[in-house]
Amino acid sequence: MRACLEYEADACSSLRANFPETAVIEADIRNVSTAELLRAARLRPGEAELLVGGPPCTPFSKSGYWLEYKRKGLDPEASLLEHYLRILDEARPRAFILENVFALAYRNHNRPWLERLLETFDQLGYRVAHRALLAADYGVPQRRQRLFIIGSLEGMPAFPAPTHGGPHETRKHWDRSLAPHATSGEAIGDLAGRDDLAEPEEIVGGKYGHLLPEIPPGDNYLYFTAKRGHPQRLFGWRKRYWSFLLKLDPAQPAPTIQAQPGPYVGPFHWHNRRLRLLEIKRLQTFPDEHVVVGSRRSAQVQIGNAVPPLLAEQVARALLAGPDDKTAAPVQLDLVAA
Repeated sequence: MRACLEYEADACSSLRANFPETAVIEADIRNVSTAELLRAARLRPGEAELLVGGPPCTPFSKSGYWLEYKRKGLDPEASLLEHYLRILDEARPRAFILENVFALAYRNHNRPWLERLLETFDQLGYRVAHRALLAADYGVPQRRQRLFIIGSLEGMPAFPAPTHGGPHETRKHWDRSLAPHATSGEAIGDLAGRDDLAEPEEIVGGKYGHLLPEIPPGDNYLYFTAKRGHPQRLFGWRKRYWSFLLKLDPAQPAPTIQAQPGPYVGPFHWHNRRLRLLEIKRLQTFPDEHVVVGSRRSAQVQIGNAVPPLLAEQVARALLAGPDDKTAAPVQLDLVAA
């Protein structure tokens, strides 16, 4: 990775700590010229192998549809996509990857943004493919689903073939010749007894924390509803987000690791506590030794916002190898705009 652009100070410090050879520009993309980014990467237009971008997903996430300005497509952060397009146009990399929440492809106020993106990529001469990928299908112990748009100047790009298979939401059929989805137990089970990893904030208290021990692994607040026959009947059926009081099942992949979970938003550990930093790193497939600079809250944001490295690597290798060459030789990622 030659250069990257990031707005948050802690994230920049983490990038510098883990990638000392990478030029890190700490700034708002709206205030950075493509020329400045290329200079930092020691590249000229047309020389970059790959441009990677993940503009903030909040303008397109379904979690904010109750806000009128988001329903009308007026979130100012949505304009960050336009600046990604600006850099793509002016830098002319060989290929690009754009990642966002899969809700960007919904047929609602988000749809015009997706259509505009695809039309612009075509006008710039890129052949493009887009697909919602389930991280668990690529060996990540997490059922994280995100939209990937990939493009190439050298022919139709291809996504990597899944390496793992298993159930997901309404999915009833999958390739059973593949390895089964990696589980949270496989990823973090060996850390459960590590008292040296304990964190002060991991105890769940307050109004609902005492309910966690009663909830079975893999279940959530719905355990305490009349439909489930619970005598307490503390909650209405589907009156909360699915992640409310959601507990990991060690025999299944983890649900999505969130960047800014509320006090009762899971996934929680099957030992009835919040997940520890090393555990969320493992569930996102970061190396144990990966340095995360900042407070515990900042670390959660950085890791939770990230594309799982194991998934990102497979997408990049397949894209740069080309549709007819899946040998997936090592690649040099030259230019990254976050």
